[in-house]
Amino acid sequence: MNRQVEIDLSGIELSHLVGTRQSIPESTRNHTVLTQFFFVAFSNILELRVSLFFLVLLLYLITVVGNIFIITITVVDPALQSPMYFFLRNLSFLEIGYTSATIPKMLVNFLSEDKSISFLGCATQMYFFSFLGITECCLLAAMAYDHYMAICHPLRYTTMMSRGVCLQLSTVSWLIGVLVAVGQTTFMFTLPYCGPNKINHFFCNLPLLLKLACADTYRNEIAVFIIAVTFVTVPFLLILSIPSSVGRSKTFSTCSSHLIVVTLFFGSSIVMYLRPKSRYSLNTDKLLSLFYSVVSPMLNPLIYSLRNKEVKEALRRVMARKIFI
Repeated sequence: MNRQVEIDLSGIELSHLVGTRQSIPESTRNHTVLTQFFFVAFSNILELRVSLFFLVLLLYLITVVGNIFIITITVVDPALQSPMYFFLRNLSFLEIGYTSATIPKMLVNFLSEDKSISFLGCATQMYFFSFLGITECCLLAAMAYDHYMAICHPLRYTTMMSRGVCLQLSTVSWLIGVLVAVGQTTFMFTLPYCGPNKINHFFCNLPLLLKLACADTYRNEIAVFIIAVTFVTVPFLLILSIPSSVGRSKTFSTCSSHLIVVTLFFGSSIVMYLRPKSRYSLNTDKLLSLFYSVVSPMLNPLIYSLRNKEVKEALRRVMARKIFI
């Protein structure tokens, strides 16, 4: 082997590199390039991993079934064709993909001894997680704007929130998610990774991958911070500023479900990506990630259905039609 490769491998556990070498590009001549990563197990106790498997599987099934219910009921019921439910269908479809980007692999890792993921698989997982997460930020902001127009400008609401406008807001939200995720994933996976290759998490978490890179990641960290401020903090502050412009009692009675979802999603995301490094903890990181990637998407359809009189009435109408057919 080339001596230039060997001199940079001191202090790296050989077990991290077994079976993970490939041809070395010119740009990373002094590094052994990794072709896969390994997730660190939640626990070495099999019984605990099995319990976590069934718990997460249950939450995932509730998420998928609940969001399919939201999509179905808002499509089949003529009374639920307003802009609010158009955005809610988008959000429900997004939540199914968002959870599916990480949970299936996590479930496999709970029971399997092989907890590896390929370099390309890790990049793909991060892309879809970032793409759908950023799109959700934009969609929640669009939904807040819809609520604002309905409360503050009821006479102009039909014109201002026409079907064309809703399609444009939705398309822009998805397009922003695609473009930002492409840039962020490309920026991350053009970095050299030469070991170690263990990710102490249940999915390809961006901050932890930055720590594994064999290069200066200052620009990447700045990019992550800018993206977090732009697509997490700014929309969150805009959403929270809307109630202050109208009667709070009217706003909270109309938008309480949306405000709960916004607080759950943005609150955990802000703590996750914008907290000081001095307070960084892997255990806290895992709990927060588990919350906004598993628990929050599961709560969304429950919040929007159980706290929404129109959805419950639509369900009664659909059930009544089925009974009398």
